[in-house]
Amino acid sequence: MLAAAGFAAALPARVLAQAPATPPATRPAGKPAAAPQPLMEARALDLLRASSARLAESKSLAFTATVGYEYPSRLGPPLLYTVRYEVLMQRPNRLRVLIPGDGPASQFFFDGRTIMAFAPERNLVAIEPAPPTIDAALQKAFQRSSLYFPFTDLLMSDPYRALTEGVFHAFRIGPSAVIGGVPTEMVAIANKDVFLQIWIGVNDKLPRRIRAVYAADRLRLRHQMDLSDWKLDPPIPAGAFDSPQARAARRMPFQKPGAPAPAGARPIPSPSGGRP
Repeated sequence: MLAAAGFAAALPARVLAQAPATPPATRPAGKPAAAPQPLMEARALDLLRASSARLAESKSLAFTATVGYEYPSRLGPPLLYTVRYEVLMQRPNRLRVLIPGDGPASQFFFDGRTIMAFAPERNLVAIEPAPPTIDAALQKAFQRSSLYFPFTDLLMSDPYRALTEGVFHAFRIGPSAVIGGVPTEMVAIANKDVFLQIWIGVNDKLPRRIRAVYAADRLRLRHQMDLSDWKLDPPIPAGAFDSPQARAARRMPFQKPGAPAPAGARPIPSPSGGRP
């Protein structure tokens, strides 16, 4: 869901707070800096474990994810684009994601039998038979069309495993009381691909913000997701995970960006409106 190199940027403030009075020895010119030693704090992992358990034990949940993506500009400073996702999920095999914008609106449905991506403004839909679980259905959507949601890890049957797989840095940063108007604990984790900072509610254990920097991104652009309007085990309206309007739309295949489109069809936009 969201770099070891980013960890190096976050580390100095933590190190300076504990730095000795004498200055460190000067590193010989041309010698690369040593990589930080793995740091795995039990308190940070406990916070992640508690949050993951709260999500996994909910039979259904709903939330809003507001995601900001930095994007390079010709002037140098990055531009910020935002996307809002309205998510409804019922374990083990129901998911709906409505993306009203910015950018072209789109919708995603999984009803336990099919996955369906719908572009209302263009009246185009892609429908594909799906495996019987959310985990497997989202994996197939990614493999077939590179469709990926930034909150995917939170929807997995085992969110803790999804979040911490390959992690070699995990530490508690401290408390915060400004995200969503609730007290939170901040933790940071990193694997070889991404550095994440996560705000977790003190009382409800729900994730409130996740910030990511990716190791492969030389510009160190930031991706931030705010999670709000949480509802655990809400009542689910009938037909919530299907759309007769989408099923009646013009068909096109699930395919990865850049693949040739059928004659007369235009690609369904990605949830980020074509942005990374």
